[in-house]
Order: sequence, then structure tokens, then C-alpha cells
Amino acid sequence: MDDLARLISVEEIKALKARYFRGIDEKNRPLLESLFTDDVTLDYRGAATDPSSGVNAMPEATEAVLHGLKTSVDAMMRSIEGVVSVHHGMMPEIEITSERTAKAIWPMTDRLKFTGGGAVAELTGHGHYHETYERISRDWKIKTLKLTRFRVDIVLA
Repeated sequence: MDDLARLISVEEIKALKARYFRGIDEKNRPLLESLFTDDVTLDYRGAATDPSSGVNAMPEATEAVLHGLKTSVDAMMRSIEGVVSVHHGMMPEIEITSERTAKAIWPMTDRLKFTGGGAVAELTGHGHYHETYERISRDWKIKTLKLTRFRVDIVLA
């Protein structure tokens, strides 16, 4: 892969991740379904747990590794129901590993406000997305995603 193709791929992956953040915040199921490979693996385990209290704000999506497109998007949609969210990713470390594969680490911050009347009112998280990508036909897709957080602040309702 030449330098121009590598730079184009990096920009395409940045746009893919921007669509992921927008899809989550807009709760846009068709958009989210378009972002992942059919055999996607999502690992959000522990990402919504406040270490000081042990409270898990989003158990639906964060207590098990999710496998496959339908299972993963179903769990994501259930977990963000009644949640107003703002996700920001910045300064990615993207490595193109072949013409069809890539990996990245994305520093992130998100703010979640829970409107469903549960035990948690708000969550602010800081951490990293660790992802791999596969080019399917002409489009980059997320193949694996693991969210790790080094700080989670939860406000109880």
C-alpha cells in the first residue's frame, strides 16, 4: 500500500468512528448496523462501572462480550434507551496493517444522562477504544471494539 492509499484509509477510518459516535448519540440503528462486520465482537465489560461504588450504569451491554452484528446492535440499542449521550473521540493512533486490515486506539470522553428513572442519573467516562477494522468491498468496518475506562464518575439518582 502506498502512502496516499494509507492516508486515505486513515481518513476513512476517522470518518467511520465519527459515524459510530453519531450513531450512538442519535440512537440510529440503521447507521450503527452499517458500521460493523457481520462477525463483530464488542467488549464494553466494566466500562460503565464506578470503581468506588461498584454501580454498573449499563449492565445490558457491559456485563458480557457481545458477538455478531444483530446481537451486538440489539444490546447497544437496549442499553442506550432513555439515555441522552454525548461521545467525543480524539487524537487516534491508527495503524494500517494491510490493504484490508487496520487497528486503532481512540482516547475518548462521554457524558450520559439517564432519563429512565433508574438508580443512576449521570455517568461521565474517560478512557480508550481499542479497535480493529476490516475493509469489506470498498468500506472500512469495525471488526472488534474494546472500551477501557480509566475514570468513571457516576451520579446516583
